[in-house]
Amino acid sequence: MPNTGRDYDITVGCFGNPGSYSDQAMKESFAEKHIKPIYYDHFEDVVQAVSAGVVRYGVLPIENSSTGGITEVYDLIHRYDCRIVGEQYVRIEHHLLALPGTTLKDIRTVYSHPQGLAQCRDFLKAHPDWQLQPYFSTSQSAERVQREGGHDAAAIGNAISAELYHLQVLVPHINDNTTNFTRFVIVALHTEKRDGNNKITLVLTVRHRPGALYHVLGYFFYAGMNMTHLESRPIKGRPFEYFFHIDVIGSLDDPGVVKTLDELAGNCNYFKILGNYPADTGGTTDEIRTDRRNVGP
Repeated sequence: MPNTGRDYDITVGCFGNPGSYSDQAMKESFAEKHIKPIYYDHFEDVVQAVSAGVVRYGVLPIENSSTGGITEVYDLIHRYDCRIVGEQYVRIEHHLLALPGTTLKDIRTVYSHPQGLAQCRDFLKAHPDWQLQPYFSTSQSAERVQREGGHDAAAIGNAISAELYHLQVLVPHINDNTTNFTRFVIVALHTEKRDGNNKITLVLTVRHRPGALYHVLGYFFYAGMNMTHLESRPIKGRPFEYFFHIDVIGSLDDPGVVKTLDELAGNCNYFKILGNYPADTGGTTDEIRTDRRNVGP
């Protein structure tokens, strides 16, 4: 947000450059605040800045509806002992961006974040002669194409990046999934008490015995807690053993939820709550729900 002549309310770390999807998520999440954004090239840079107190919040993508969980972000939040205090869904609309006057025949190299390349796989398969170059973020890819100034390079990014870096949308809407959404999380150093905290993210390990995960999930079933996400991650130094990252609907202000989680923790080798925060509702989330209802057999 522009400076209005008063001090910033908060400093926020954001992955990528201005014009990125993370930038969009940050601005939507803090629309009511006067923020000072600091942009970082890597996911770990954002989490480190939060952990060190350089920024109060960090904004990171954690899950995409086409390519699944962004597992590195789960690992970083856990490793740096940070907390999730919010989430924001953003609709992803990838376009092929290039300098004005560029044609498809001119292109030799396409830059984008690895997720952007993965989400446009079908379109890119139709151009096997192009070199696909993973880069820091979609917005930084657009900035690089502008900086290099040649017609042989293109980037995958959004319309905001095209406008910001004076590129043309050469081919619009190239993502494979036309209902493509990314979930972003707001990360802080400590848990925050907020009205409407109704989603819990936790990480745990189960005991090495038959049916252990089944019994863990049974706690949520019998407590009526809807599980919205389950992600497994390898434990470093312990082959074929896993952390389970779980999102469930519930509030730590509810004694019944607290009791369920206490009992669950007692039946895990490791258990940690990574955040209790307001689930994103309305807007993009309503679009997602509509898309789910429209899925046929």
